[in-house]
Order: sequence, then structure tokens, then C-alpha cells
Amino acid sequence: MAEPHEEKEHQADAQLDILRHSTSHLMAQAVKDLFPGVKVAIGPSIDTGFYYDFDYEPGFTEDDFARIEARMAELVKMDMPIVRKMVKKEEALEMFRKAGETYKVELIEGIEDPEVSLYTQGSFTDLCRGPHLASTGRTGAFKLLSLAGAYWRGDEKNKMLTRIYGTAFPDQDSLDAYLKFLEEVKKRDHRRLGKELDLFSVSDEVGAGLVIYHPNGALLRYLLEDFERKEHLKRGYQFVVGPHILKLDMWKKSGHYENYRDNMYFTKIDDVDYGIKPMNCLSHIMVYRSTIRSYRDLPLRYFELGTVCRHEKSGVLHGLLRVREFTQDDAHIFLRQDQLHQEILNIMEFVHDVMEIFDFKYEMEISTRPDKYIGTLEDWDKAEQVLKEVLDGQGLPYDINEGDGAFYGPKIDIKLKDAIGRKWQCATIQCDFALPERFDLYYVDSDGKRKRPVMLHRVVLGALERFIGVLIEHYGGRFPVWLSPVQVIIMNITDEQEPYVRSVQEAMVSAGLRVEVDVRNEKLSLKIRDGMVKKIPYMVIAGKKEMANGTISVRVRDGGELKDIAVRDFIERVKEENLLRR
Repeated sequence: MAEPHEEKEHQADAQLDILRHSTSHLMAQAVKDLFPGVKVAIGPSIDTGFYYDFDYEPGFTEDDFARIEARMAELVKMDMPIVRKMVKKEEALEMFRKAGETYKVELIEGIEDPEVSLYTQGSFTDLCRGPHLASTGRTGAFKLLSLAGAYWRGDEKNKMLTRIYGTAFPDQDSLDAYLKFLEEVKKRDHRRLGKELDLFSVSDEVGAGLVIYHPNGALLRYLLEDFERKEHLKRGYQFVVGPHILKLDMWKKSGHYENYRDNMYFTKIDDVDYGIKPMNCLSHIMVYRSTIRSYRDLPLRYFELGTVCRHEKSGVLHGLLRVREFTQDDAHIFLRQDQLHQEILNIMEFVHDVMEIFDFKYEMEISTRPDKYIGTLEDWDKAEQVLKEVLDGQGLPYDINEGDGAFYGPKIDIKLKDAIGRKWQCATIQCDFALPERFDLYYVDSDGKRKRPVMLHRVVLGALERFIGVLIEHYGGRFPVWLSPVQVIIMNITDEQEPYVRSVQEAMVSAGLRVEVDVRNEKLSLKIRDGMVKKIPYMVIAGKKEMANGTISVRVRDGGELKDIAVRDFIERVKEENLLRR
């Protein structure tokens, strides 16, 4: 039974959904009024607002938004009743054919029921299950936000339609707060900051969804990988490395070909079919199988920074957050059933420690058996029960995400909350009884008999590309000192100080600091401004006085100054900050 506060939240969400769905119809009516010949497709509410897809040959631009919003406001003032009517399917087909609404005709033809639900407001009638507001005058505050292309029914073989996104709230204050949030999102956009900080690029010439790391981005990635390797070694993981392609028979045996092939790439070598790996688990299974294992050997924890490829549709690719090739901090743990609870707790402690370092809060959910799965129902029930017992035993709150488990096992999904409250899926713990069965994995137990191990699949950061994109937006590009590709930039005031700048640079680099110099023949104010744009933690100034005293002056990115500090003392300060992450 739901708690009272949960019931209220559910009701509020449902009311907001009705408001936004009704606003999408309001927008469609306004577009129909203003642009003769436009055809309407679908217009649902979504988590952030609503959209509607239109077929209109001249196309729309964002310059059209003001006109559309003005017409929507007029329709609101008219306070037209929104009336639902059930009509026979043939009657609805005739009506929409006569109106030239071919997309509605196609939708109705796919409905098996003899009657369909229509909603009418003034001169506008739409096919819709509802529910909707009672009248257009009940609409709250709204704003049109952006345009995008969208294939009809998401199929690249169909016509490209124009999608207009908008949002709606019950009152203007809520809308204003959301628009302010969107401005903050825009400022933190990792694609913009990635270019500004010279971290990475994605080029159509190279291929969509394929990331090229520039020196600063490659160094950022190296720092994360180095951090990960050290943290895994501390926790008893062993490093392994698997190939990027495996014979197709392996993927058939594992169930990937049957259940995951739409997300895979394939190739042929010497007339033998291969699959390019979308996951790292099969190589780790082969390491386990390479020798006889005893119950005393378990748990075995294999870790790989493994690069995988997945076939993502072009429409969902998004900077670093959704790509076609990425590297996972992937581990597979082989263990006895009696070790499951403790090992899952160990992973959760690992995740907690890492998220604390990056200052992420997080939520958890258990994703259960999907429609397409391998293994037995008994094993699935057992795996789901274990995950619930671990979280319940720790008193940890979680949601149930029905039917969203991996095809080989249920999972705990951990969703990070960034600095402005957005949620990101990164870490996951998956409990798998099926693949050990398919690959006949065993260990020799204390009684000398063969027993089947369980397999945990887990990532902590997840895909490095995605995590780096999240980090960029979380920090707004202002990485903590230990993670900043460039920690210090040293600037001279005149050419006279250049030799001194170089000697300071040498001392800092020898101490392990990551340093750049700016000895351009430019004003100091310009150099400082450029350093601020690059979001470098420390801007070191070496002028005539500093050179004479053998010191430096420092501007700190987050405010404050250090005047005439000894180079050695500054180096120690930065080295201490490098250790704070632990």
C-alpha cells in the first residue's frame, strides 16, 4: 500500500501529465490555425513537458514560436470546452480521410477496437485516449522550447516530421523556475564546454557517435582510468583484457545473438562470422574456464576497462552521453551462492565511496525480469530476491523498475544526482545465474563435487564517455584540482620574466603538477581572462617583484589570492589537494 506522501506525489504527477497533454493539443490547434496544409501526427506529454509532430513542407523555425504562443493564448482566453466522444472506427476514418490527416488514418487503422476516442475543442478534433482538462481556459503557463526532426513512428524508412517541444506548468512561477533551470543546463552543456575546454570532438567525417579525445580530454580520461585501477587493486580485483571480436557462435551460446543482436555489429573473417563485442562478459567467462576452480578460490573478481561497440540509432546519439563506441569499467565476479549478499554489499560500498569522492548523491532501483530472458524462472526469482534482501537488510530505499532487467539477470541500477538535480544512470549490479549454466562453469566444492558459481556483472562509473559527460556538466567544467587536466597556468608580465617562468614550470612539473605557461606578448588582464575561460584552478603570476624575491603570486579560480608565496609552499598546497579525493 502506498504511503500518503507517495499517493500525493502520484496524483500531482498525473495532474501535471494531463495539463501537459492538453497543452500539446492546444499547440496543435494553434499550428493548424496558423499554417494551412499542415498535417498532425502525435503529441504526447513527456517528463519535461510535451511535443507534437507535424508534417509541413515549408517547415518551421523558432521565429514561428511567438506567433504560435500568441495564438495559444487566444485559445486559452476563449475557454473552449474540451469534449470527449467515442465514435465508431469507420466514422473516425472517414472524418480524418476527408480532412487529409493521413497520419491519424494510419493510427486508427492499427486500432483493433470497434470504437475510438476523440477529443474536440472548438474547430480542432484529435484522436486521443485522454484524459484532458475540462476546457482550454484551465491551461496553465507554457513555453515553446525547441525544434527537432523525428521520423514517423521512429522508423528511418518513414518521412521525417518536424517535432516542436514545449513545456507547461500550473503557474508562471513554476514555469519561470524551470526556464531558469534550462539556462543553467545550457551553461553546463558538455558539448559546448567540451569544445571550450578543448576536451573532445565528434565528427560526421569520422562517423556519428565516435569520440575523438583531444590532449586535455585524453588526460582527463587517463586520470579517471588511473584512479579506477588503483581503487580496484585495493579491493582485490584482478585485471584482464579480452579481444574486441569473438566468434558468432560464442554470442549465440550466450544468448546475445538471440536477445541483443539489434544492438551489435558483425563482421566476417576467412568465411567465419564474428561479433564485435557489445559487452565484456564472455572473455571474462573464458578466463574463469581456463583452469579448474576450487571453492577456496572464490570469489574471483575480474576487472577490465573494456571498449565495446553498440549499434545506437542516429537520432539518440548525444555528445558523450550516447555514443556507439565506449569504454566500461567492467567487472565480473564469480562466487558461491553463500557469498552473494556480502559481495553485493562490497560493491555497493565501493560505489558509495566513489560517488562521495565526486560529490554525487544517488538513488537505487531494482530492475526485474524482461519479456525476453534466458535462464529459469526459479533462478530469476532467486536472483531478484537476493537483490531485495540486500537492500532491505541495509534499510536502503529503492524503487522497482518492472521488466527492465538485463536478459540474463535482474539488476540494481544506481542513478546519480548531479549538482542541479538531474538523474543519470551509471553504476549497476547484475545478478546472473544463466550464463554460468550456459557455459558450464563450475567449481569443486569442499565435498569434492562440482557446483555452479553465480556471476555478478557490475560497473561503478559505467561508460567512461558518459561519466565524463556527466562530470563536465556536474562541475560545469570546473574540475576539482586532482582531476583538472591543467592544474596551473603560469603567466609572465613582461618578456624579462620568461626565464623565471620556465624555471618555476620545471620545478612544478618535477613535483608532479600539470602545468601550462602563457608567455604571449599580451596584457596580463587578457591572459587572466583566458585562464578563467579555461577554468584552470590556479593562475600563477610571475612579475618583476616575484622574480626578484624568488616567489609567485597566485589567483585562485574559486576566489582569493596568494601574494608572494614560495614556489615550494605552493607546490605542497597543490599536492595536498591532489590527495583530498581519497
